[in-house]
Amino acid sequence: MLIEYLSFFIAAFLTAFGFGVLYNVPTRTLMASGFAGAAGWIVYYFLSVQLDTHLFFGSSVAAFIVAFFSQWFARRFRMPVIVFAIPGIIPMVPGGSAYNMMRAFVEGNIDLGLTYATDTFLISGAIALGLSVNSGIIQAFSSRSLGTRDKRYLP
Repeated sequence: MLIEYLSFFIAAFLTAFGFGVLYNVPTRTLMASGFAGAAGWIVYYFLSVQLDTHLFFGSSVAAFIVAFFSQWFARRFRMPVIVFAIPGIIPMVPGGSAYNMMRAFVEGNIDLGLTYATDTFLISGAIALGLSVNSGIIQAFSSRSLGTRDKRYLP
């Protein structure tokens, strides 16, 4: 079990690290973006496979974790969040499901293609939801915005 998680962590780390190199992120942030991607993938795997929850829930929580680490690393390295979020989210992109969807449509299997399309769009939406919820929470509760609010401010 531990070996399985370690191998998935290393594979996701190398994927995020490689896409960080491909997207030309600064060299000093490559390890951090790789860690963000690996942490997100481990959370996704644990929730979706081990606990057998729905893919939407696992993907959204994992994207939230990637966004959380991206926010934290962005403040630590004084860099934009996107430097860490884009390579970190790449291991969770549903590329295999999108490929299977297109293959099923080309082969004429419409029902299977629609099943894969639903999975692809649900996972993509869950990733977007996890990233945006984290961003909203960080903006609402950041110390800088809380200190500058007027007492008459109503959300």
